[in-house]
Order: sequence, then C-alpha cells, then structure tokens
Amino acid sequence: MLRLFNTLSGKQEEFKPITDKQVRMYVCGVTVYDYCHIGHARSALVFDVLRRYLEYSGYEVTFVKNFTDVDDKIIKRANEQHVSCEVITSRYIDAYYEDMGKLGIKSASLEPKATEHIPEIIRITETLISKGLAYSIDGDVYFQVEKYQDYGRLSKRKLEDLQAGARVDVDERKRHPMDFALWKRSKPGEPSWPSPWGAGRPGWHIECSAMSIKHLGVTFDIHGGGMDLIFPHHENEIAQSCGATGKEFSRYWVHNGFVQINQEKMSKSLGNFFTIRDIFEKSKWSERVTGEVLRYFLISTHYHGPLDFSDQALQEARQALEGFYGLFNRLCEAETQSTADKDLHASIARTHESFKKAMDNDLNTPMAVAELQKFRSDVNKLIESGLSTDGRMRAREEFRKLGRVLGLFQLDQWDYATGPVLGGYRLSGDEIDAKLAERNEARKQKDFKRADEIRQLLAADGIIIEDKPDGTSRWKR
Repeated sequence: MLRLFNTLSGKQEEFKPITDKQVRMYVCGVTVYDYCHIGHARSALVFDVLRRYLEYSGYEVTFVKNFTDVDDKIIKRANEQHVSCEVITSRYIDAYYEDMGKLGIKSASLEPKATEHIPEIIRITETLISKGLAYSIDGDVYFQVEKYQDYGRLSKRKLEDLQAGARVDVDERKRHPMDFALWKRSKPGEPSWPSPWGAGRPGWHIECSAMSIKHLGVTFDIHGGGMDLIFPHHENEIAQSCGATGKEFSRYWVHNGFVQINQEKMSKSLGNFFTIRDIFEKSKWSERVTGEVLRYFLISTHYHGPLDFSDQALQEARQALEGFYGLFNRLCEAETQSTADKDLHASIARTHESFKKAMDNDLNTPMAVAELQKFRSDVNKLIESGLSTDGRMRAREEFRKLGRVLGLFQLDQWDYATGPVLGGYRLSGDEIDAKLAERNEARKQKDFKRADEIRQLLAADGIIIEDKPDGTSRWKR
C-alpha cells in the first residue's frame, strides 16, 4: 500500500483516494516568463513519476498542472522587450514543452492557463467578500488572514511568526500586513479584465484555487509542488479555498526538496543558476548530457530531500545507464541454452516485489533504482549461465515494464545518447555494425593496421570492441 509524506499532517500516511481507484491530483506549474531551470525539472519529474506509479498501481489519474500566464514578472519582461504579454507567455510555454519533452515528462491530463479562468476567480473572490473573509479597497481585493482561524496549519507556524519571517509588500491600506491580494487593480498598460471592483487582474494564489476547484472539485486527493511553495502560496490557497467552500481543499500535500549546486543553494546571485537548456548544452564534462541521463540523476535522490547537482553526479548517472544499456545489447543476442531461465523467473518475482516495496515507501526512487541495479547484476550472471532467447526477451521486457514507471529504459539501442559528442558525430548502430564488419574482414586478411585504425575510430566515439575466442567480435558503448 502506497504511503506518502503529507506536509499537512507532518507525517507519512497511507494513501487512500476519495474515490476508489481514482486519483485527482493538482500540481502548481511554472510562471512562463523565462526558460525552466533545474528546480522546475526536479518538481516536474517527481510528480511525473508519482503519476506513473499511481497508474502502474491500477489507479485512473486525473492530473492537472497549470501555467501562470499573468504575473508581475511576465509584465516586466514584456515591457523590457516591447512586446505583448501573450508573446512572452506563448514563447516560454513552447520552450517548456520542448524542455520537458527531452526529459520524457508526460503531459498532464489538463494544463489550464490562469487567464482562461477569470470568471471562476471573480466568483471565488465575491464569495470570500460575502463571507467577510475579504475586503476591497480602491479596486484591490485582499484576503483577511485574521478571519481564517486555521491560517498557518500547513507551514506549522503562527500568524505572528509568519509575519516576522516573511517578505510582504508594505501597504498601509491593508488591515493586516499578511493580508494577500485576490484581485489587483491594473496599472496603465497592464493586461486587465472587467470585475465588480474595476479593471484588474488576479493575484497569484487565487489562480490555482480557481483552476483546481473547477477541474477537480472542491476537495481532491493530492496537491503538489516544491517546498518553496508551502508558504505563502499553498498556505494561502488553503485559506481562500476552504474559506470559500467551507470544505477541506486537498487531502494530501506533497512537496519536493530544493536543488543545490555543489552543496550550495541554487540562486542567480551566486552565479550557480542553471536552466535545463544549460544542462544539455553547456555541461562541463566530456560528453553531452541527454534527457535520460538527467532523468536518472534526478530520481537517484529521494524527492523529499535536497538534491545536490554537480557535473560528477551527472557523469555517475551516465555511467550507470551505460551499464544498463550494455546489458540490453547483450540481451539482443540469440542463445539456445535455457539452463538459467528458471532462475530468471525467480529473480523477476523478487525484483517486482522489492521495486513495489520501495515505491510504496513514500516514492523511494533511489531504493527502486537500486533494486533494478541488483536485477541487472542477476541477469548478467544468468546470461553467462545460459539464458535462452525467450528468457533474454523476457528480461528486457521486465526492464521496460519497471523502467516505464521511472521513465527509463524505453529505447531499443543507445538512442538516448545520439547527437554531437566531443565535437564529432555519434555513429548509429548500423554504422557501427558496418565498421565492425569491415574490421573483421581486415583481420581475416591479416591487415592488422587497418583493424587497429577502425578500433581507434570506434573508441573515439565511445565504442568498445570485445573480440571473442572464436574470431567474432561484438561492441558496446
């Protein structure tokens, strides 16, 4: 049975959806004014894996992840570039899909935009005003935090503590410094929509309440995001949503940890801030990082803890994947013996059980990866003992099946590593086979100089040749 750490209760809990075998999950998406960074990648991947595992476990998942497409940062970027906000948001939504596509992130069931939900935002705001939980001043509408008795229950802090530790806009018109905007009066040149309080635009927090309630109902199963969203964003979502509906908002709150760069918190001020594109294009080590390498690296640390990003960690992730794909190449070879097939079935059963146990333990992906590494070791030994062609196919399928939960091992060959490397061109499998055939022929003709030249050529592209005693050869990356 799946257990998840629920930030609301502060402990790990058995997951029980509201409706049997159906899960409704909302995750806060990105504000689309710039390229996604490694922190965005981690959050997207965590909830992609959670969604995949829920589906693997037999749940029907409705997954909603939004785009914030109206915001101070978007307006500022549009003004700097002398274009409309729509130009900015469209550009970076396209970039988001491109970056997430490289990571193998599945699209959510629904991916709504804040600007598509203005009527819902206005209705919730009107409800809060009618209940005495919000007030309007000069075209702005604020939520009155002192009127919501449970304010601070997610972040486990009292209102006076939150006030002391938070950065809040100084506004003498507010009844309490922590009161937050539900609706903002638009300044000249800013995007605006008509409302009962005049032309304006929504505050950040109310957008997610409106979108999640519309698409998932007033109470749903899981709300997710990064730990940086616990306060104020998610705290404010709870206050305004529960205040408006009188019902619980989300039953489980799941948050992923921060990203550190070489053991320092990632920040632009420290100069250690990386976009996803930087990772793919500007890696400091010798070979390019691919989507699957980055994905493997991201799931190698438990989602709830901090993630230390480094070039060394990326290299280790790539080397680990080389071990898996090297095995997959071996599994493609035909074999008539079947002396180890029975042991394979036992290893598969053990791996399935241990993999599920790891994932049920608060989505423990490092432990799940470790179980797959054990299975890889088992299969390598079984090949030496004599694994039939059917057995080899069965082993490969098991890697695919469990790897699919993590978004790994779905490629037939070394396709995840194709592309320019070391300033040259990575050879395809067919090209390598042709070179190997040419080398074998050169060896037959005792043209050892040419055979060595081909070996060196392939080695420069990361290809290792293994010569067998019977005179044949095989290769691996």
